[in-house]
Amino acid sequence: MIDILVLLFLIALNGLFSMSELAIVSARGVRLRALSDRGTWGAKSALALAAEPGRFLSTVQIGITLVGIIAGAFSGATLGDRLGGWLMTMGASEFVAETLGFGIVISIVTFLSIVFGELVPKQLALVSPEAIACRVAPLMTLVSRLAMPAAWLLQASTHAVFTLFNLRKKNDAVSEEEIKDMISEAEISGVLESSEKHMISGVLRLGDRGVVGVMTPRIDVQWIDLRMNDAELRLALMETSHSRLPVGDGSIDAIMGVVQVRDLLSDVLAGRALDLRARCQDAPIIPVTTDALGVMEKLRHAPVPVALVHDEYGSFEGLVTPADLLEAIAGTFRSHNDEGEDPKAVQRADGSWLLAGYLPADEMADLLNMRLPKPRSYQTLAGYMLEQMGRIPATGEVHEADGWHFEVVDLDGNRIDKVIATPMRRRD
Repeated sequence: MIDILVLLFLIALNGLFSMSELAIVSARGVRLRALSDRGTWGAKSALALAAEPGRFLSTVQIGITLVGIIAGAFSGATLGDRLGGWLMTMGASEFVAETLGFGIVISIVTFLSIVFGELVPKQLALVSPEAIACRVAPLMTLVSRLAMPAAWLLQASTHAVFTLFNLRKKNDAVSEEEIKDMISEAEISGVLESSEKHMISGVLRLGDRGVVGVMTPRIDVQWIDLRMNDAELRLALMETSHSRLPVGDGSIDAIMGVVQVRDLLSDVLAGRALDLRARCQDAPIIPVTTDALGVMEKLRHAPVPVALVHDEYGSFEGLVTPADLLEAIAGTFRSHNDEGEDPKAVQRADGSWLLAGYLPADEMADLLNMRLPKPRSYQTLAGYMLEQMGRIPATGEVHEADGWHFEVVDLDGNRIDKVIATPMRRRD
């Protein structure tokens, strides 16, 4: 009976090492740090072990190997002999009894070791790696200290092999692509809704965009002129759908500031004279090289939630508002003013895509499962096409790149308005 208890103890010890190994390796550093900040027992020890994976894994491997050797030798020498003796009393020859006794015991021990010493503990570790890592870390830290000389020798030998074959150890930093893969897996498994995935992806995209990728470009900016007479100004106010408009002095390149349409309308209703200079407010001016997150920080502290974008020569390039940043994250919000406008991307029955030229390049890459270079000089699909073709294309021109067949189907002057993207493998 004692022999069986010893054997079960060895299998349980093997399971403890296996569970500890997978729990420490699988535990996420961010969660362990959060648990450590909350004072969870064992979290600091788990962080310390995770910080030195080579030393910890060497210690665990020493423990698993020693337990396996001891369990095999012990079971064969004790339980195997006993089972063989019992078989001999049942009439089996000595050779057959010893062989069967040893084989049966080793088979049972192997089965128990695989199930209870490997599979079950590792499955438990995967269910809640951080919690288990915190519980086993103090004991594993003690074992690691006791086995330090042997662990150091194994770690040094492993490092020598890596150096000999010019291998690189895994980088623990999480890449943006890995984050996107995790988000996609969470959506597939039902942890995240599709709308939640879209917004999280939008936040990641926003961090990579320059202000050019979120602003309203100069050509689409509605503005009012200080030199307008009362009738022209009233007509401009009636036609605009915006709550704030930039004010220029004779030219869009001479922007003086921003006026709130509501203030002008209140003057009209009160019968007061329209005075653009008095109502004009200063708006922050940001360089065209600013990134989208920098714009967000500027708008937080701006007197008016509008930023004017200028290039290195001081020319006005466009403007950006909090609504532009929100649109980059959550997508376009349609209103009665958008009626008649085509969506940015529509998938057709044959699997091709009808894309607007102003579609952000990173959104295009997500739709078409493409990889775009970083950094890049363009922010939209139209910019991507110009970069690829090296010139302004004509209507009907085609270009093949990155596994897709791009056809320019509509131009608005020199601006690419519509493009059809077809997978090259589906072309007839």
